[in-house]
Amino acid sequence: MSNLLEVQSVSKNFGTFKALNNVSITVPRGSIFGLLGPNGAGKTTLIRIINQITMPDSGTVRLDGEELCKDHIKDIGYLPEERGLYKSMKVGEQAMYLAQLKGLGKSEAKARLKYWFERLEIGDWWNKKIQELSKGMAQKVQFVVTVLHQPKLLIFDEPFSGFDPINANLIKDEILRIRDIGATVIFSTHRMESVEELCDDIALINKSNKILEGRLLDIKRQYKINTFEVGIETENKEKLHGLLSERFEVSPANFKTLNDELKLNIKIQNGDTPNTLFHYLSNHGEVSHFVELIPSVNDIFIQTVMNN
Repeated sequence: MSNLLEVQSVSKNFGTFKALNNVSITVPRGSIFGLLGPNGAGKTTLIRIINQITMPDSGTVRLDGEELCKDHIKDIGYLPEERGLYKSMKVGEQAMYLAQLKGLGKSEAKARLKYWFERLEIGDWWNKKIQELSKGMAQKVQFVVTVLHQPKLLIFDEPFSGFDPINANLIKDEILRIRDIGATVIFSTHRMESVEELCDDIALINKSNKILEGRLLDIKRQYKINTFEVGIETENKEKLHGLLSERFEVSPANFKTLNDELKLNIKIQNGDTPNTLFHYLSNHGEVSHFVELIPSVNDIFIQTVMNN
């Protein structure tokens, strides 16, 4: 898979404050790329550079193989965390205006808006003013005008802010569908569960530096701890606990089941495999629960930030 976006050695200072320090990322074409980091890490500055709202002090940005220039504005859709709709304008009037700013003709803009308004069930809002809408309703309108011109690159900054769970799932499904038909997405959020659900690749920025980047599955494998959460039914829990402790690294586990098992987290040692552990457990009782503990994005985020 080729890269749609390449950020190469980008730095940006604001006075004496260094917002980005020699940051490089590559965003694969047709992927959802999670741009993560604590508040103040530099994510928003990088997003603003990609959108040409501000310029880097050094480094380059290439979109689809070409150095970023003003002509690429039409190839990017940006949903900022701070929304930018005009509250006193009617929804339809504003959507038409923004669509034409992105280069769509009037008839094409109207046809695409009709499609999206019907798809998101907001057709009745055409003549409402933005100030008459709830935050979540306005968010749907903002989403539509972001994706309407079918850009190569979509940048969503906290796209689920203001949505109830039903509408958040609706927008999540639309983001996945847009990715599947060819768009590339940069997704910035503090909701790590959304990163787990949506992202193919991630980069983590902390204190103006990129400290982690790669395929999400590869990063999870890198942070594996070879530990399994197990439940085993046995007549003598204390005896089995002692036997397991002699061979494995064992600690208490807490999970809900219907049975009264011995519940442990067991880390396998060098030379052992999951099958070794399962076979050993099976010889000493009935295994009712056996799950590998895979680090979550939230776990990786906290561990990596705390260590840098």
